[in-house]
Order: sequence, then C-alpha cells, then structure tokens
Amino acid sequence: MTDRLGRARAVVDRGQAQANAPVASFDYLAYEATGGEAPAPEGSFRNPVLPGFHPDPSIVRVGDAFYAVTSTFSYFPGLPILRSTDLVNWTLIGNAIDRPEQLDFSGLGTNRGLFAPAITHHDGKFWIVNTCIECGGNFVITATDPAGPWSDPAWLDFGGIDPSLTFEPDGTAWIVYNDAPPGPPRYEGHRALWLQQFDPVKMQVMPGRTLLVDGGVDPSTNPIWAEGPHIYKIRDWYYLLTAEGGTADQHSQTIYRSKALKGPYTPGPFNPILTQRDLPAGRPDRVEATGHADIVQLDDGSWWGVFLATRPFAGQSTLMGRETFLLPLRWKDGWPRFLDRQEAVPLVLKQPKLPAS
Repeated sequence: MTDRLGRARAVVDRGQAQANAPVASFDYLAYEATGGEAPAPEGSFRNPVLPGFHPDPSIVRVGDAFYAVTSTFSYFPGLPILRSTDLVNWTLIGNAIDRPEQLDFSGLGTNRGLFAPAITHHDGKFWIVNTCIECGGNFVITATDPAGPWSDPAWLDFGGIDPSLTFEPDGTAWIVYNDAPPGPPRYEGHRALWLQQFDPVKMQVMPGRTLLVDGGVDPSTNPIWAEGPHIYKIRDWYYLLTAEGGTADQHSQTIYRSKALKGPYTPGPFNPILTQRDLPAGRPDRVEATGHADIVQLDDGSWWGVFLATRPFAGQSTLMGRETFLLPLRWKDGWPRFLDRQEAVPLVLKQPKLPAS
C-alpha cells in the first residue's frame, strides 16, 4: 500500500513540475525567394560570368566559339573546359584532367595542385600548359577536341609557375612564365618573367631563356609576384599582359609592349590597367583582388578580357572564392586598359556584339 502511495505522489510531483515548466511554441513561417539576383536588362549581362570557384581564367577563340579553363588545385576532375559563343553564357563540356593516371594528387591540400592553366589553339590542336609543383612541375597537355580526351602530361624542364604558350605565324612556339629573378631576390615576393622557346613536336623546351621583366612595372617600389603572363601579337607590337601585387586586395593587372618578341618591353602609361586597391573598403557591391587576365579579339575589332576577382563580405573573406569576370578593353594611343584608377568593376554592363549561346 505504502509503495503504491509513493508511486502516486511521484506521478503527481512530475505532473506539477511539467505544468510549471516553460512551454515551447512555434509560429508558422513561410519563405519565398527568387533564387538569386535579378536578371540583367535586355542586351546586358551581369558579372561574374562564371560565379563561384573559377580562379585564374584563360581563354581562346576558335572560329565562332570561345573556350575557357580555370584552376582547380587538387580537386578531381580538374581543369574544367567551358564553351561559349557570346562570352557571357558558358557550358561545361569536359575536364582536361579526368583520369587518375594523368596526375596524382595524393596527400595534397586543397590549396595545392593545379595553378593557373593557360589554353591556346594552333594548327587544329588545343594546348594547355599548367603547373602542379608537387606532381612534377610544369607540363603541357593537348587535345583535338576541347571536350576531350586530353593527353597525359608531357613534363617540361623549367622551373617557376604560370606558364603560357604562344605560337608565331610560322609555327614557332614560346612559353612565358614566372620564375626566380636573376641573382638573389632583393625582397620577399621578388619574381621575374622569362621567355623560352618550345618544340611542339618533341614536346620540350629548348635550351636558353630570355629575361623579360625583373620585378614589375616600377622596380623602385619593390613590386611583388609578377605572374600569370601572356604574350599577344597585335598589329606591329608584342604585348605582355601580367598580374602583379599578390592575389589579395593589392592584386592588379599590368601591360607592357615591345617591337620584338624578346624585348625590351616597356610598361604602359596607364598601369595598373586593372585594380580595385585604391577604392574605399566600405563601398557597396565591393569587388576585390582583380587580376590574372587573358584577352580575345572579336570580329568588330574590340578586345575583351576575363579575369579573376572576389566579392568579399568582410575584409577579404568570401564564400564564393575567386570568380571569373568579363570586361572590354579600352584603347588609347596603342595602349589597352580595363578600367581607370579608382573605377569600380561594373556588375552590369552591355553584352559583347556576339550571337547568343
């Protein structure tokens, strides 16, 4: 009897405790979103054209189509190949690194692996030169169809990073790349740009190389990380397009030119031709870290370039990583530039005069 009374009191006590306890309640909440930013007005496009993780873009035009490739570090499959006919709308058509036997990323962190691919086309063949320091250094791969398959890497006997391949009209090929300067570095981040001939039959570089840039545009300021170079023959000039300043908020794009492929190269009067480092940190619609550009010419004679940038939400922090943006080049007195100093990257602008993809 006593046991039954004890159990009864316990039940009553628990009931009173529950009655006095806070009660959780929920109101009905409905949420509806459009799924992203408003579309650009008719005849315009919105930057970035490749949102999300698409750093270090390189681009080539073949006929009426454009092909782009971006860095993927140690992610697999690697080196996405994207196709467009209007430079704005892009379709993934394959990956240049899609077989485990091509490259071994074992043990590599996500910030290592494949840096800064450069794509070009010559004599019916697509070429990508790239760097994977831990895999073996610099290499070249080829394909007759950009969607693949791409060849296994042919390893190249030179140091440094960020190689770019250019062909002259007679088929002579050259690789321009970032490497250590001649002699001891004068300061941290002191790099140089070098040019070396490439044999596209033997798939190897030729002995000897030429120094194009030592440090950067203004050596007296100790410029850092001259990298991502490309060479273009435009009319009577060779133009050397290269990044400078590191890959954070000081990132920039610079231009040089020369009458001869091997130089000497003279910096342009508007350098840097692209940067956001002079703008207020608290500005709206902030775009940062602009640089690492590559350019193509359209039928109307205009030039357009792709480049990487970030859209940070606090300091340099970003959820989307480094993305690919698109801008036209402006020309004055034979020199190109993307933007004037202290001019913000536009997020909406007129589309190139091209058929829609």
